Amino acid sequence: MSQSKIFVRNRALGYVSNHIAHATRFILKRNENLIVTSVGRAFHTYSCSHFALLTVSSLHASDITCLAADTYHIFSTCENKIYAWRRGNELKHTYTGHDSPVHLLLPFGPHLISIDEESNIKVWDIKTEELMLELNFSNDIFKITTLAHPYTYVNKILLGSEQGQLQLWNIDTSKLIYTFKGWNSPVTALESAPAIDIAAIGLASGKIILHNLKVDRTVFELMQDWGLVTAITFRSDGQPIMATGTSIGHVVLWNLDERKMESEIMQAHLKAVTGLSCLPNEPMMVSSSPDNSLKLWIFDLADGGARLLKIREGHSEPPTCIRFYGNDGDNVLTAGGDSSLRIFSTITETFNKSLGKASYDRKASKKKGRIIVDPATMPPIMDIVSEKTREKDWCNIATSHLGIGMVSTWSYDNKKMGEHLLLPERFRKKQYVSATSLCITHCGNFIVIGYSSGHIDRFNMQSGIHRATYGKESGGHEGAVRGITVDVLNQTVVSAGRDKLLKFWPFKPAQSREPEATVQLDEPAEWLRNHKESSLVAIALQDFSIVLVDLENRRVVRHFRGHSGRLTDATFNPDARWLVTASMDCTIRTWDIPSAHLIDVFQVPEACTSVHFSPTGVYLATVHVCNLGIYLWSNRMLYSHVSLKALPADYVVPSMDLPGILVTDGEQLLELEEEAETTDEYSSPDQLHETLITLSLLPNSRWQNLLNIDIVKKRNKPREPLKVPETAPFFLPTIPALDIKFDLSNATNTTGSKLLKNTNLQTLTSFGNQLLSTTETNDFTNVFEMLKSFGPSSVDFEIQSLSLDEKHTTEVLLQFLAMIKWMMTTKRDFELSQAYLAAFLKTHDRTIVKTKKLVDYLEELSQVQLENWSILREKLHYNLSLVEHLRRM
Repeated sequence: MSQSKIFVRNRALGYVSNHIAHATRFILKRNENLIVTSVGRAFHTYSCSHFALLTVSSLHASDITCLAADTYHIFSTCENKIYAWRRGNELKHTYTGHDSPVHLLLPFGPHLISIDEESNIKVWDIKTEELMLELNFSNDIFKITTLAHPYTYVNKILLGSEQGQLQLWNIDTSKLIYTFKGWNSPVTALESAPAIDIAAIGLASGKIILHNLKVDRTVFELMQDWGLVTAITFRSDGQPIMATGTSIGHVVLWNLDERKMESEIMQAHLKAVTGLSCLPNEPMMVSSSPDNSLKLWIFDLADGGARLLKIREGHSEPPTCIRFYGNDGDNVLTAGGDSSLRIFSTITETFNKSLGKASYDRKASKKKGRIIVDPATMPPIMDIVSEKTREKDWCNIATSHLGIGMVSTWSYDNKKMGEHLLLPERFRKKQYVSATSLCITHCGNFIVIGYSSGHIDRFNMQSGIHRATYGKESGGHEGAVRGITVDVLNQTVVSAGRDKLLKFWPFKPAQSREPEATVQLDEPAEWLRNHKESSLVAIALQDFSIVLVDLENRRVVRHFRGHSGRLTDATFNPDARWLVTASMDCTIRTWDIPSAHLIDVFQVPEACTSVHFSPTGVYLATVHVCNLGIYLWSNRMLYSHVSLKALPADYVVPSMDLPGILVTDGEQLLELEEEAETTDEYSSPDQLHETLITLSLLPNSRWQNLLNIDIVKKRNKPREPLKVPETAPFFLPTIPALDIKFDLSNATNTTGSKLLKNTNLQTLTSFGNQLLSTTETNDFTNVFEMLKSFGPSSVDFEIQSLSLDEKHTTEVLLQFLAMIKWMMTTKRDFELSQAYLAAFLKTHDRTIVKTKKLVDYLEELSQVQLENWSILREKLHYNLSLVEHLRRM
């Protein structure tokens, strides 16, 4: 098996852009500019008007290395192949011929120019996919880093190199026109200026050179203070403004008429500005960055600067915690290493929201603006808890942060951080104490926080006032509190600590400040996860195992072992029958709680750091190390039958790739077909164990009324007699059963006569004849299955008809008793054997008394019946006593 038994890859959320520069294209029919960004193995297409996600491309074989676009196509490169796409997701052309990865593309009229990492240039005919020209360079002499087409220069391209030189080539004649000596610094950006013969050259030293290509003379130089120039663009709406990007996320705006800096956009991105382009004839600029954001700026400020108009972003650092919000499973709360809290929708990208970054002083940070680095930003968020009950009234989300004791509150309804930062007075001057566990009560009024010092405190969510402390002044635990939960009725607070103790506290602390009960664990606890609708909690231990504790009985009920690395997270499915655990050993395991068995496991490329089941059971959401996205896995159990038997000890763990940005129907269908081919269908055996008694599982109406069949017939008798049709059609004799079956046992092939002749004049039915035929073989399988298919009336008729044939009466009755004995000996269909035997004795009691063979056989049958009843009675009494014992605990 190469797939998980339960989960199928669905898609990834939260990806917007990466280090590959974006591409823009103007669509005349839409009268709109489109923006194309790379997100790894696929690319997204956004509209400028609403910044809505229009299309997602199919997955490439590996990560995209370059993007370009013209009026008709989007060009992408993957390794040494080039692809041309129409409408954002329809593959039209494929260009192959490069021996190394392609990193530069330039649509050039009907041609496409591509440059690989070995500095080999190839010119393709876009429509025919033919190779028109090939130029080879040596990286030691001229390593190509940038590429541009100077305006009005027909069939000419300008190449920039790592050695600092520039070359102007004619691709029609394959000739080098001119070599520019350069400025002793690698060329990192190259863009043709709106003025004829002028090109802007960005260097690694931070210089921007405005150079006249026709006379090989520098017009003027500019120097940015932020180092390497990553991107250059010019406004084309009549304003002499040039914008340059930096490696630390700033965008610098230059006034070309005055030859000086006009303004700066500080921290336009959190990382380097790798893509920068002004929209044609519009006062707008698009920027992209590896911080997973795409931004649209508009030049409408009084000083000529730009302000942020629209934004599409995800986490700039890998998410650390993920939780579904509410009961519909449509929204996912995520927190990352960038200290931000975000909402991602599983329905559409349009509904994604950002609640902002956690800050010690939210109001002061708000005054500084959204794009300025906030020195008061709190450390990364490590845990999220939420409760929807009072979301309209006050903050209903709380987060803990790395290394600090302060807990921040958030409002889902207002989509922003709350005013209250929760911290007890005793920790105001203690910087080494950190909040390690959180829990919001079901009513939404209180939050209980556990600290690394062993203290446990309760706060009011509305006012942020401290309400209670659990345990003595030294703390509720000796060591860090690793898990906190509160029951639904706010009666008990449960805490797990590093001191190997699970403690139960009254919600309103007693004067003694002692716990109500304590459960000893085998190892120190790492974290605790609860299931709100049940009394089960899962506690991860330091030995990489996980235990389930029943809070009502206050005892350990399950212990799961199998992970070989530190447990990172766990989640229950909605009905609490499964527990899904994730570990640093890169495996995700599913445990069946009732049977205490491992029923599914699969391995992922990067370790899963957080996992959560949607409330509807549709998705399993995961986040992974070094990945910015949120990955959704579909629950296969909702739309197909899967056999969930326990996995053997030698089971080979399958490896699965993470879900892509978009899973095509063909890819998902292939996974389902592979699963269908490799999964062995499980069927329960007829008899689980030789010592057990098995029932038939037939409806009670099929056997309970056999002794009272006369009363049932009388009650169901129609008030009016049945009307016989005037001309009854010809019919074949039928067998009395639930389904219509024809009795062809006495039919013979006749050639001359059309009459059916019965040579053996006997009164036995078809069932009686088959029962009589078992005298020598004593194989009652077919006979019993035939009787089992009859209804109550038919069974009563068959039993009564056994004595109609005077010649074989004793023999047939004896075979029926032998069939009952066979049923009891096999310990199957217990209730049917008792019902059939009772109906048989009631009907043939006088005949049995007069026949010694039948009386003697009944004595043997009674011994077998007594043995079966002893087994059944023992099992029933044992189960009843066990249930009564559990009820009294």
